[in-house]
Amino acid sequence: MDDIAVARRALSLLDLTELSDACSEAAVEKLCAQAVGKHGKVAAVCIWPQFIKFARRLLSNQGVRIATVVNFPSGAAPIEQVVDDTSECVGDGADEIDLVLPYKAFLSGDEKFARQMVEEIDQSLPDGVLLKVILETGEYPDQAAVARASRLAINAGADFIKTSTGKSKVSATPDAARTMLEAIKASGKPVGLKPSGGIRTVADARIYLSLADEIMGPGWAKPMTFRFGASGLLTAINSTIEGTGDAATKAAY
Repeated sequence: MDDIAVARRALSLLDLTELSDACSEAAVEKLCAQAVGKHGKVAAVCIWPQFIKFARRLLSNQGVRIATVVNFPSGAAPIEQVVDDTSECVGDGADEIDLVLPYKAFLSGDEKFARQMVEEIDQSLPDGVLLKVILETGEYPDQAAVARASRLAINAGADFIKTSTGKSKVSATPDAARTMLEAIKASGKPVGLKPSGGIRTVADARIYLSLADEIMGPGWAKPMTFRFGASGLLTAINSTIEGTGDAATKAAY
């Protein structure tokens, strides 16, 4: 595909994200306005839980899903609290829950706790609400650990597995994405992938889409099976479609 085709494809797969510490209603209003643009709609906006109701009003009948985060970004909250937080998010109108796996517990050997967290959140969600489990792969010692965490999340009920919070020193990498896609393929389950963090250019997007096409097949990466978690990527997408270049940004996420 040429750059414009990649850009148009990436736009439909984008979770346009605002998870900055200084996020405000004004920032969310701007995000929601960008979510439905002249070149098409993004798949979802991903925002802090306190802005779900506000975003729901702004995006009413626009066909853009609302994602939010729980157990974020530390992955260290008690299960009961995360279940309660998730229930509140769904009640406020969230379509998708991005849950941080208790990756520190997982890496210390407590896989039972990590699995229980995913299972309980999955069981608490009504039909139609997607569960995206953030592994935080940049904190893992090797790809073998990424593969184990991927299998755990998939088997515990994840609808998507996601690389990163965007808050760690290392976010999405092609190596982690490959490992996760291979785990998805081996599982035989209808689970999606969300590379997230540090994806700012159409060239970046091409790398991850090429991996998905190679491992899962060229028709697999659709909004219900593949997302990009990013904010700055939209600028690059728009500039590429408009012929002004693949503009990298300095967005924090």
